[in-house]
Amino acid sequence: MSRLATLIDGKKLANELNEQTKQAVEALSAKGVQPGLAVIIVGEDPASQLYVRNKHRKAAQLGIHSVVKQLPADITQAELLAVVRQLNSDSSIHGILVQSPLPEPLDEHEVTRTISPEKDVDGFHPLNVGLLYTNMKLQYPVACTPKGIMTMLAAYDVPLSGKHAVVVGRSNIVGRPMTALLMQADATVTIANRHTENLKSLTRQADILVVATGVAHLIKAADVKPGATVIDVGMDRDENGKLTGDVDFEAVSQVAGKITPVPGGVGPMTIATLMQQTVELAKWSETSGS
Repeated sequence: MSRLATLIDGKKLANELNEQTKQAVEALSAKGVQPGLAVIIVGEDPASQLYVRNKHRKAAQLGIHSVVKQLPADITQAELLAVVRQLNSDSSIHGILVQSPLPEPLDEHEVTRTISPEKDVDGFHPLNVGLLYTNMKLQYPVACTPKGIMTMLAAYDVPLSGKHAVVVGRSNIVGRPMTALLMQADATVTIANRHTENLKSLTRQADILVVATGVAHLIKAADVKPGATVIDVGMDRDENGKLTGDVDFEAVSQVAGKITPVPGGVGPMTIATLMQQTVELAKWSETSGS
């Protein structure tokens, strides 16, 4: 059966965004500024190691100064915070991120709060979250996955003003900042989660449906309004170990108007947006004189 929905090609968009970022890096370099990104990784989690390698490789390709701080799993909270503070004071570093999850008993929230808000490339610091939610007209970083999704929606001319957006998932990484960005775009936003009673009655009202729950194929064709735009943030494994999403892609693509695939949808845009935001932080640091 042929797909009816238009495919939102995250790979293609990420390539275009990376090209823009590369040009921005070259323009800054001509002024004597090389954007710098530092990634802190604690322990040997294989998935985290892969993510960090991909980020490091992409940064290098774009001309971004990339530093990876590989720390042992038994590092103390005080030692980890000392590494963060050292990077805060390093003028060659414009963006700092700590790869999640951290091994127990490390306190991820305290680590996030310790990153300088001006270098918080992930947009997770409470100060930046507050700026986002209060819709301040200032320069500040925003969580990369939702920011990338907004770029995708704009690229595919998805109207947001006055439309009903439903976000399934309430994490600080995707669901909450996604809600704030959609509200800023004048959408009417409902935020739900996998525990929401009669979830289908909400998702079927959505003109834009963003799903980020970590539950493979949670959303079926019957859960989607015909013609809706469906953004699948899920990165799950099916029974055969194959990467899949929170949306039953084959079935939902028969109903939706536009849809992101997994893989090749939101994932590439998240890393491309991280690189874009690193360069923005470098620009902002120059204009603020810091």
